[in-house]
Amino acid sequence: MKDKLIIKYIKKCNQRGMEMLIDTYGGLLASVIRTHIYPLIDYEEECISDVLFLIWENIEGFNSKENTFKNWICVIAKYKAIDYKRKYISKINLEIDSNTSYIDVNLARLELEEEINEILSCLNDKDKELFIRYYLNGYKLEEIAKDTNTNVINLHSRLSRGRKKIRKSILK
Repeated sequence: MKDKLIIKYIKKCNQRGMEMLIDTYGGLLASVIRTHIYPLIDYEEECISDVLFLIWENIEGFNSKENTFKNWICVIAKYKAIDYKRKYISKINLEIDSNTSYIDVNLARLELEEEINEILSCLNDKDKELFIRYYLNGYKLEEIAKDTNTNVINLHSRLSRGRKKIRKSILK
């Protein structure tokens, strides 16, 4: 019942909805983010702010028939934390000797790779390769099309279908 009230307030752009959200789920969101953003603890508060903003901006995308509100906000928090990890992993400055630092960075990268593989597990091998080349390695669609002997329109379609599969897989 409280979730419905929170959603109603946020949809009406009433700040009280965000206050209720933070009171009810602030600890849960922080915990989810802390779990997935480690070892980038310095970015935790910034990530929480971004998650709250995403919830505020995308509340219309919430569908109570597909998922509970609690799960929906946790998914947003998890994937935003993964985004932060991907974005800032190269900026980690651990104050330990270089060998330990090297191991920690590699461990964080391995964890990130595992999470990415988990996200992409619902895709076939060709689509996984496309997503990795386009989103992670930064290749342009024209380059990928040339390498795979296909056209850019086809790649756009595959990316779109892949995003839908991933979204559906995440919300299950």
